[in-house]
Amino acid sequence: MSNFAAQLKTEISRIAKKESRTQSAVLKKAQATHRAEIADLKRRIASLEAVVRRLAKTPTRSTSPVKEESEPQSLRFRADGLASLRKKWGLSAVQMAQLLGVSNQSVYHWEAGKSKPRAAQLQAIAAVRKLGKKEVAARLAQHAQDPAAP
Repeated sequence: MSNFAAQLKTEISRIAKKESRTQSAVLKKAQATHRAEIADLKRRIASLEAVVRRLAKTPTRSTSPVKEESEPQSLRFRADGLASLRKKWGLSAVQMAQLLGVSNQSVYHWEAGKSKPRAAQLQAIAAVRKLGKKEVAARLAQHAQDPAAP
């Protein structure tokens, strides 16, 4: 009888271990899923905190419609606008390049739409746009006499 009882006891313990292993496997899988979700949430929180820090550093814009003169204006550029301005003044692309202080290729590429001027070049274009035809001719004549002059 003791042999039967011993076998029954080992069989019960084997089945119990098997059952506990299957249940622990389910728990381990759930734990891994939860850890992955927690890691994802931590990454999202870190990125959102970075956005908040970046937004906190940017100065708040005033809602008043009056602009200060010290603020730089956002300048826009249109290739056909530069070409029409140059044609209105009767200038070649080489002369326009001399007037702006850039290379001839820059003017060609800007007008063709292959590239866009940098911020400093946009400032120069904006300054030249304010000139009249006589002032442009005077600057080009001055440049012809003294090529080092702006």
